[in-house]
Amino acid sequence: MATTAVEIAERRRGKLGAEQYAGRTRFVVERNVLALKTSNLLQVVSGFFEPLFFLLAFGFGVGQLIGQVTDASGNPVDYRTWIVPALLATSAMNGALMDATWNVYFKMHFARLYNGMLATSMGPLDVALGEIAWSLIRGAGYATAFMIVVTPLGLVPSIWGILAIPAAVLIAFGFAAVGMAATTYTHSIQQLQWISFFTLPMFMFSGTFYPITAYPAVLQTIIQALPLWQGASLIRGLTFGQIDGALLGHVLYFAIMIAGGLWLTSKRLTKLFMS
Repeated sequence: MATTAVEIAERRRGKLGAEQYAGRTRFVVERNVLALKTSNLLQVVSGFFEPLFFLLAFGFGVGQLIGQVTDASGNPVDYRTWIVPALLATSAMNGALMDATWNVYFKMHFARLYNGMLATSMGPLDVALGEIAWSLIRGAGYATAFMIVVTPLGLVPSIWGILAIPAAVLIAFGFAAVGMAATTYTHSIQQLQWISFFTLPMFMFSGTFYPITAYPAVLQTIIQALPLWQGASLIRGLTFGQIDGALLGHVLYFAIMIAGGLWLTSKRLTKLFMS
């Protein structure tokens, strides 16, 4: 006889933690892989071309006029080399937020996918991890492709730059976890515009195109608390070979984002679909 959703729910309540996590994250990822086959190709490849277009416009356009900038240590750095890490961090942020906000909102309110998923033995943490894992897979692909392009151009001066790829995945993980948590609080698609309200200023002012030393000291402190500055500084430290304790601080920052985002997402999905 077929197992009903009620029977599944009762069975899970008897297992410690099974209400939240049933070890079925891979099925959410597999569903997204199958859905990718019917996706618009432009939507898939746009994550790669976005940072490349910014590099061409600013790095090889504006960069011809600027020449060099001074890094935090007072050393002159080629402008194109300066913006590459920040563009990679921005690409990780934008790609993660697109998957974890707009796509998740559609699945929650239009496709009603999570209602069906959570009526099975899956828990809310399975769904959260599955959606976020999918955004990380895409983000890793975009980061790898971008690094393959910029490295032969001499824009990654240190061998440590190879770690920029896992760093970009870490950044995407942090933004995806927080973005999905925020999406669970939205009641209309217009509310998702608030995402752009926060991400656009971060993109413009987090040291993406010039050092934040151009700002007053108070403003520098505020910017240093922003996640995109943390991400850009992490990748910049790796690509420049500046390996120090500050990198560990950036990693810890995103670890906190990930833990908090996953906890809140799981809690919200439980309340929305299992209460």
